[in-house]
Amino acid sequence: MAETGQTFSESWYRIANQRISLRHGVKVTRQNFRGERWYVLEDPFSNQFFRVRPPAYEFVARLSPERTVQEVWQECLERFPDEAPGQEAVIQLLSQLYHANLLQYDFATDSAQLFERYKKRRQRETTARLQQVMFMRIPLFDPDAFLVRTLPLVGKLISPIGAVLWSIVVLAAIKVGLDNFAALKDNTEAVLSPANIPLLYACMVIVKTLHEFGHAYFCRKFGGEVHTMGVMLLIFTPVPYMDATSSWSFRSRTQRILVGGAGMIVEIFIAAIAMFVWAKTGQGTLHSIAYNIVFIASVSTIIFNINPLLRFDGYYMLSDALDIPNLHQRAGAHLRHLVEHYLFGVQKSFSPTTSRREKTWLTVFGISSNIYRVIVFAGILLFIADKFLLIGIVMAAVCAVSWVVVPLVKFVQYLAASPKLERTRPRAIGVTLAFVSVLLIFLQLVPFPNHFRAPGVVEARQWTQVVNDASGNVKTILAKPGSQVTQGEPLVELQNPELDLQLAAARANHAEVEARWRFAMQSDIASLKPMESRLQSALKRIKYLEDEKANLIVRARQSGIWVAPGIQDYRGRWLARGTPLGLLIDPSGFEFTATVRQDDADRLFAREDTTAEVRLYGEVDTVVRLGKLRVIPGEQHTLPSAALGWGSGGEMAVAMDDPQGKRAAEPFFAVVAPIEGGEDVALLHGRTGKIRFNIGSEPLLPRWIRRFRQLLQKRYQI
Repeated sequence: MAETGQTFSESWYRIANQRISLRHGVKVTRQNFRGERWYVLEDPFSNQFFRVRPPAYEFVARLSPERTVQEVWQECLERFPDEAPGQEAVIQLLSQLYHANLLQYDFATDSAQLFERYKKRRQRETTARLQQVMFMRIPLFDPDAFLVRTLPLVGKLISPIGAVLWSIVVLAAIKVGLDNFAALKDNTEAVLSPANIPLLYACMVIVKTLHEFGHAYFCRKFGGEVHTMGVMLLIFTPVPYMDATSSWSFRSRTQRILVGGAGMIVEIFIAAIAMFVWAKTGQGTLHSIAYNIVFIASVSTIIFNINPLLRFDGYYMLSDALDIPNLHQRAGAHLRHLVEHYLFGVQKSFSPTTSRREKTWLTVFGISSNIYRVIVFAGILLFIADKFLLIGIVMAAVCAVSWVVVPLVKFVQYLAASPKLERTRPRAIGVTLAFVSVLLIFLQLVPFPNHFRAPGVVEARQWTQVVNDASGNVKTILAKPGSQVTQGEPLVELQNPELDLQLAAARANHAEVEARWRFAMQSDIASLKPMESRLQSALKRIKYLEDEKANLIVRARQSGIWVAPGIQDYRGRWLARGTPLGLLIDPSGFEFTATVRQDDADRLFAREDTTAEVRLYGEVDTVVRLGKLRVIPGEQHTLPSAALGWGSGGEMAVAMDDPQGKRAAEPFFAVVAPIEGGEDVALLHGRTGKIRFNIGSEPLLPRWIRRFRQLLQKRYQI
């Protein structure tokens, strides 16, 4: 709430003669934020909290059934002329206290109004739960009595000695993790396997339950109460939750931050214990449970819980660390003020901020959190729709109504009937219509440079893979790798003693058949024709074995550079026929082969004036010029290089059952272009990079619509 605001308000007559007071039982606690005193109003029956600054509290504390609001405000104005809240601020304050059910009227119908306000508040809570369909909370029981009984034992760990013990255990576990990092990394491949999913979920429930009890015990240790624990349907997945809002009344900022981080403190400690168990056990159920706990309690906690842009633990810790209570609500109020004051011209609009630093934080947080929320929720919807299309459609419809239709209707009502816009309503409507019109014109008509990128690989125009045509052991490397060789030049010499024996046996067999053939010519004319056939077979066998022996020397099939990394390690190794030994590359010309996904292919085919440029990994600051692009007609399924696939760190998804990692999971289009300028970079066959296709200019809105339609068609065949 603004401290002062307008001294007078046109709506003051509505409340000036009302006799209002705080409800009996409302607790008041003092807190300090950024060196300023605040007061926290707590309703112990509903566990609701409301923070006000000293000038506002001075006004609220004087309210009583014996005095009107006008009399109390006049007294505050006389006593604190520089700090007393203005009439507009008082109206806003009383409205907020009214909706929080903290006010009481001293007349007969007050009980009915209290009940009516309670029903409205419950309706708002129910509506909020329905709007938060992906994070719905279901309260189950009150754990406070259990916490009180067990706190004397558990509370001993929430102490400086416990902090030292926690640090020692966690640091030791980190060392164990670093010592076994390779094994930890290998195990991540099986975390989301179908066989491990049930065990992973069971471990998550255990860890998250202890996480919530961590919040509860820290809160109880510092004097708070915890009356609600239950289940939150996190993307329709039941996980535990608890309500520690009583920590808002703690005077110590450190205590509030510790309560916010207590769950992560407990999870990291559990992960440390599980790390020791995992390192000391072999393959089995206990080993798998320990690894799943390590994964959930460390990785997921760091990635999700500590993120301040969503209203989880990190958000409340950031709010307390910045000394900005109700960070999310205040950021929204500040953004509304910026729109009302600077766009709609509302002079009575006031920001909830008190300093330039707070304005900066609220502006940055409000914009970034809204953008991040849209990205996260869109990703969640797509994830659910991939698994359960019908549920995804229902959730998308609910979210569209909650996040688009309802806010749009409220905004229209705000423009049409909000008292704030009584003097500036035409300007507000005009600014809104102008903004929408300019935005649509900008997105639909203003062209922007249109380009996309695709991974690819440098290949020589002429290259040959060298393989051995005969099996044998590597005897000698005849050509030095990296040297220039000519066609027919020996590269590698193999030896195969068994081949010599087979050749000697074949020659002996030939001599025997030839002798029998000569004998048949003299005395057994009937056997002459079969002997001639056997003689020809023996000669063919000798020719085959002689060719095999000649093939023991692997020769260059073309002139070029002999590229054979690691060939020296092949000495003495047995090589089966057809084993790849290296490449022969003609360095006189190179071309770049790009793999274009189907989502981008339509833009590539739609224009003939497309240009492109390439940047190679390792030398991204240098542009490689290309010649005319040539699109290979028809869909491709085999990548030009395994380096482009996931198995080798590339971007293209590959089939899981392909050991070579070259069969793409989805068809793609190949684009080939000669490299015309590469003097400043090292052009090596097999070197990867990215090509940027410049396909002219196009407005943004048609692009987004096309991408959205492609998404629906590709994922859901809609």
